[in-house]
Amino acid sequence: MIEAELKARVQEPEHVMAKLDERARARSEVYRDTYFDRPEGTLAAADEELRVRTIHGEDSTRTVLTFKGAAVDPASGSKPEHETAVEDAEAAHAILRGLGYVEVIAFEKRCRNYNFEAGGRRMLATLVRVPEIDGTFLEVETLVGEGELGAALDSVRGVLADLGIGEDDLTREAYTDAVARERQ
Repeated sequence: MIEAELKARVQEPEHVMAKLDERARARSEVYRDTYFDRPEGTLAAADEELRVRTIHGEDSTRTVLTFKGAAVDPASGSKPEHETAVEDAEAAHAILRGLGYVEVIAFEKRCRNYNFEAGGRRMLATLVRVPEIDGTFLEVETLVGEGELGAALDSVRGVLADLGIGEDDLTREAYTDAVARERQ
C-alpha cells in the first residue's frame, strides 16, 4: 500500500482543530518514534525509513514497526508503507540492533488524530506538535493502491482546502531532519 500524504504548517491551529472536531472525534496520543538505519546510512541514502513507534493513548499503549520505501511521488513525498503491530517495543529495538541497525534519532510527537471519510476514502488527519520544533503541523493521509495515488492526493488536497490550508502551507521537510537540526 502507498501512504498518500500531504503535510502542512498550520497558521491557525485553533481554527483547523475546530473544523476537524466537526468532522470526527479526536484521539489525543503521544508518539515516541525511534528511527533506525544501517551504520553506513543505506536506508537514508535510498530515501527509506525504518521506525519503531510507541503510541501512548488515553486508554492504552501500543507499538508498531514501520518500513517506508522510497517516495513514489516527488511532489508529495508519498511512500509505500508496511506496518505491523509489535507486542514488545524493547524486543523490537533489540531485534533491529541485533540485525545490525543503529538508532539514528528518537523524538516525541504530540498528536491529535481524526479518522473520517472524504472523497470516498478513509482519511486520517493528524495535528502534530513536536516539542523540539516551532509550530503546529497537519498531516492528512489515506492508504491506496499504486494506481490510485493521483486521485487519493486530490482527495487529500480537498480536505486541506476545506480546512483552510493552502498550497503555500505544504511542506516536505521531515520531522527527523528538523529535530536533528535543532539538536545541533
